[in-house]
Amino acid sequence: MSTKDFIEKDFYKVLGVPKDATEAEIKKAYRKLAREFHPDANKGNVKAEERFKEISEANDVLGDPKKRKEYDEARALFGNGGFRPGPGAGGGNFNFDLGDLFGGGAQGGAGGAGGFGGGIGDVFGGLFNRGGAGTGTRTQPRRGQDIDTEVTLSFTEAVDGATVPLRMTSQAPCKACSGTGDANGTPRVCPTCVGTGQVARGSGGGFSLTDPCPDCKGRGLIAENPCEICHGSGRAKSSRTMQVRIPAGVSDSQRIRLRGKGAPGERGGPAGDLYVTVHVDAHPVFGRKGDNLTVTVPVTFAEAALGGEVRVPTLGGPPVTLKLPPGTPNGRTMRARGKGAVRKDGTRGDLLVTVEVAVPTDVSGKARDALEAYREATAGEDPRAELFQAAKGA
Repeated sequence: MSTKDFIEKDFYKVLGVPKDATEAEIKKAYRKLAREFHPDANKGNVKAEERFKEISEANDVLGDPKKRKEYDEARALFGNGGFRPGPGAGGGNFNFDLGDLFGGGAQGGAGGAGGFGGGIGDVFGGLFNRGGAGTGTRTQPRRGQDIDTEVTLSFTEAVDGATVPLRMTSQAPCKACSGTGDANGTPRVCPTCVGTGQVARGSGGGFSLTDPCPDCKGRGLIAENPCEICHGSGRAKSSRTMQVRIPAGVSDSQRIRLRGKGAPGERGGPAGDLYVTVHVDAHPVFGRKGDNLTVTVPVTFAEAALGGEVRVPTLGGPPVTLKLPPGTPNGRTMRARGKGAVRKDGTRGDLLVTVEVAVPTDVSGKARDALEAYREATAGEDPRAELFQAAKGA
């Protein structure tokens, strides 16, 4: 996104929220619009696709507190005509370059009005990712790329958490040229941007905005003898294996963000982030509903009708005994507290135990005689009587 877009686009209007909207209100508005204009729901609709991009762009800024603060400050300064130059002594206009304001060019002196010897980039430099005082010919640090990867965990690992090795390939400073991009290790400062990595362009209204330099691609340096490995970019593919801790209670398809675990930065810049999408294998006995685990336990007809105690397995722990009340219907769910998945606060959810009455497929001998006697004893009862009565009255 260019500086001009950052200032001129009204992201609050795009999401349809007021400027004092809370994070929750912004998140709710984004989800609603994203569902409405998602490309999967609007096949072949170019306008919907463009609208979806606008919505995503707005959420990327307003959904991040730091970016939102910078956006609000930039809009307050320049979006409504702030620092707009007026007529000169002769009635003409002069050009106002934001590069002077944020790059250290606005010098004060003995007779200057501002007195900002190093410019005010130290105060507002974050708005446009520009440096502070004295950065006119100094190359800027660059943040490393974010990395996306996937990992598959067993059901138990997902519930209890696990440390897993991840092999990742990403862009890192080229080892052959030490990240300079030059085979001799001596790149020269880009003459177009004078090492800043940015160039100014007019946008109307009498001042200039900045974009990445097209000649050095924002690096601020140009390789006289491009490195054969990285072709002058200073970046090359690098593979590494690292141990990553997956927190307890992670769910299937959940995407975890690990700050600073992505690709290394350039020229002292911070590393990017690592995003891990977790896949969880199914368990032969247990299921999961949020922080609760689920299990289906077979019981006999006698246990369901007369009541009793039932031993229930738990995940990775000793069995628990649940008391089955007389007349327990098939499909009833009971709760074993604290035997579920680990929550974010360290506590555990519950184990939801669903009763399933097991019907024998082969009945003979005394068991058959007993069931025949039970059928004769209950011959006058019709469990379907209410069903038919309700059907007639409907």
